Amino acid sequence: MSNEIVILLIACGFLIVMGVLELILHRGRLARIPIRIHVNGTRGKTSVTRLIAAGLREAGVRCVAKTTGTVPRFILPNGREVPVYRPGGANVIEQKQAVTMAAAQRAEALVVECMALQPHLQWLSESQLVRATHGVITNARPDHLDVMGPTEEDVARALAGTVPAGGVFLTAERKHRPFFQQVAEERKSRFRAAEDISRAVTAEDMAAFPYLEHQDNVELALAVCEELGIDNDTAFRGMWRAKPDPGAMTEAKIEFFGRHVIFVNGFAANDPISTRYIWEQSLRRHRDLRKRIAVFNCRSDRPDRSEQLAESYARWTQADEVVLLGTGQYIFARAAVKSGLDPTRLVFVDRDHPADIFEILLGLAESSALVMGLGNIAGPGLALAEYFANRGTDHARD
Repeated sequence: MSNEIVILLIACGFLIVMGVLELILHRGRLARIPIRIHVNGTRGKTSVTRLIAAGLREAGVRCVAKTTGTVPRFILPNGREVPVYRPGGANVIEQKQAVTMAAAQRAEALVVECMALQPHLQWLSESQLVRATHGVITNARPDHLDVMGPTEEDVARALAGTVPAGGVFLTAERKHRPFFQQVAEERKSRFRAAEDISRAVTAEDMAAFPYLEHQDNVELALAVCEELGIDNDTAFRGMWRAKPDPGAMTEAKIEFFGRHVIFVNGFAANDPISTRYIWEQSLRRHRDLRKRIAVFNCRSDRPDRSEQLAESYARWTQADEVVLLGTGQYIFARAAVKSGLDPTRLVFVDRDHPADIFEILLGLAESSALVMGLGNIAGPGLALAEYFANRGTDHARD
């Protein structure tokens, strides 16, 4: 046997031993965290992760949370947030960082948002890295179809990879609920629907949030807290004080030289179903405003998302102006016009600086307008939302 082969075998053996040792250490860290909550779904993962962690903290549970939303964050037991370090970009293995962080903080609970899209990586994240005591799926909607599709049913099957074995599984999903219930039963996990909580969530409960939260998210977080013995009043106190993700749906009121503008940050809701819901909801809330302006932030690296939104938008209540930002404007425009959108309503913006976009939108607003950001939070979306928030004279609440 040549020296090269011997060296190669030794190196392979060394890597195998190190891998086994790392797995043993990781399992030991997991064992020191009695409550492990793995949050997955198409929309609302970040919000639900933050809400659950806030409810646990309010109840005195020492908790670490990890979100992968607009800005990835670790949330420590005292509520302080620190960035997730990603020297090589996003990778599912970073869930080990969350476990290491929680063990180092002597956490009683870890609430971690699933960051995987590939079906096999979603399964790996749960079965090897998190091994949840409580699995959570917010919903299953037609998004990332290039990875989890091509159909909505395929998305549900991919998400089911994080249903835990021998734990508790909770979901706010309705359409695909029988499928998820069957998977939970096969994995010997107890199933619970989000709305099965001890009291109904009221309009007054939702109005207490300082930003626009979805009732499904709140019900799901409350159900998780109830599973852990936390009463609704305690959980709500924590949730109302929780810091929202930068991409959370918020409203800002702008008074500018006689123009009255309400800006709604809906950039993070980027699947057609969620986006249409918040668009129609905002139109009902602000029916007194003179103009309706939809601002779609388009990404050329997500052509499928732009096409899906454009085709769906043609069936919505129409805006007076459809403003297009970003690198994939013509992908959206072509699909929207093909689906029936009046092309004269399209406004193409070749500026990236939020101040320039702000001026263009104010010029379209006339005396009063609802301006709503949609499509994608990345790139000019987040910058524009922050610019409006900083210029706002007030922040509207539900």
